[in-house]
Amino acid sequence: MDDLSKDQNDPISIHKKLRGKIFIGAKAKLKTTNDLAMLYTPGVAKPCLEIAKNKQLVYEYTMKGNSVAIVTDGTRVLGLGDIGPEAALPVMEGKALIMQQFAGIDAFPICLDTKNADEIVAIVKAIAPGFGAINLEDIETPKVFEIERKLTEELNIPVFHDDQHGTAIVALAALYNALKVVGKSHTTDLKIAIVGAGSAGYAIAKLLSFAGFSDIVVFDSKGAISNSRLEEYKKELAQLNRSNFSGTLENFVGADVIISAALPGSLPIKTIKSMKKPNIVFALSNPISEISLQQAKELNIDVFGTGRSDYPNQINNSLCFPGFLRALLDLKVKKITPQMKIAAAKAIADSVKKPTKNKIVPDAFDKKILKNIVKKVGESI
Repeated sequence: MDDLSKDQNDPISIHKKLRGKIFIGAKAKLKTTNDLAMLYTPGVAKPCLEIAKNKQLVYEYTMKGNSVAIVTDGTRVLGLGDIGPEAALPVMEGKALIMQQFAGIDAFPICLDTKNADEIVAIVKAIAPGFGAINLEDIETPKVFEIERKLTEELNIPVFHDDQHGTAIVALAALYNALKVVGKSHTTDLKIAIVGAGSAGYAIAKLLSFAGFSDIVVFDSKGAISNSRLEEYKKELAQLNRSNFSGTLENFVGADVIISAALPGSLPIKTIKSMKKPNIVFALSNPISEISLQQAKELNIDVFGTGRSDYPNQINNSLCFPGFLRALLDLKVKKITPQMKIAAAKAIADSVKKPTKNKIVPDAFDKKILKNIVKKVGESI
C-alpha cells in the first residue's frame, strides 16, 4: 500500500502516482497444476453445477455476497455537475476504496456511457447476477428516482442510492444528536425547512417524515413545494407541508431546523435570523457550504453542521454507506425499507456517547459505526 505522505496536499500527484485507487486481488495462490485444477478447470465445474441447481449457493461459492456495483452515468458528480462517466471514475474509485477499507466490501466502479434511464436500468439488471447489492451514484434527478424505483421492483438484491439514502440517514443521525444538545425531543412539534428538492433534499424530507417529524416544508428554486405545485415526484413532498405554506424561503419564519442540500448562498440570512432559539442549521452543499462557519458564528446558530471535513460536525455519506452496505450484504437484504434507514441513523447517532455543539456525529474512522449499523439494521428486520 502506497505511502501518500509526500503528496498529501496534491490530489493530482496522488492520483497520477496511484493510477487508480483500487485493484483486484487474489485470495489464493496458483503454485501447482493441482491448484489450477481445483480453482479453475476441471474442478471449478463442480461449484458451477451446484449453483445451476440452486442459485442461492452463489452466495457461498463466489464473491457475490461481498460485491457491490457502484453505478453512475456521470451526470451529477459531487458539486461538479454533468462531467461524464470518465471524469466520474475517480469518485467511484474513492467510494470503492472506502467500502473496502472501512467495511471489507469488494466494490467495482461501473461508469456508463449512456444517459438514458431505460438503458441504465437494462444494463444494471443484466450485470446484477454478479453482485450482492447495487449502489447508484451521482446520477441526475429526477431521472435517478425512476431508475431506483424500477431496479428496486425488478431485482432481488438491494438498490442503494447513496445521494438519497446515505445523505438522509446521516442527516437524521445528526439531527437526533443536535436535538439532544439543544434540549429538544424529536417528538416535539418542530418546524423544519428542507432547502433543495434534488436527491438529497427529497430523501431527507421523506426519511424525517417516516421518523415522526410532521411539520416539514421543502423548498426548491421556485419556493415552497405546496399543494399548488404538484409536478412529478414533488407531489410527495407537498404532502409533508402541513401548513401548506406557499411562499419563498426568505419569507419562511420561525423554523426550529433548517437542512439545506442546495447551492452556496442559498440560505437567506433573513430566514436564519427569524428562526426560533435554540436553532439547528445543516448546510450540506459540498465542497462549498451554503453558509460558512464564520457566518454561522456571527448568526449565533446553536448547532451547525456541514458536509466539509475542515468544519466541526461533518455530515457526510461516508459515515453511512460502508456500514449500511455491510449490513445489507450480511443480512442478504432484498429490499431496503424506511425502518432499516431509521435504524442506521440511530446507530450512527448512538456512536457518539455524549453529543456536544461541535460533536453531533462520529468520526468516519470510528470503528463502532460499522458494528452499530449492522446490529441495529439487523434488529429492524
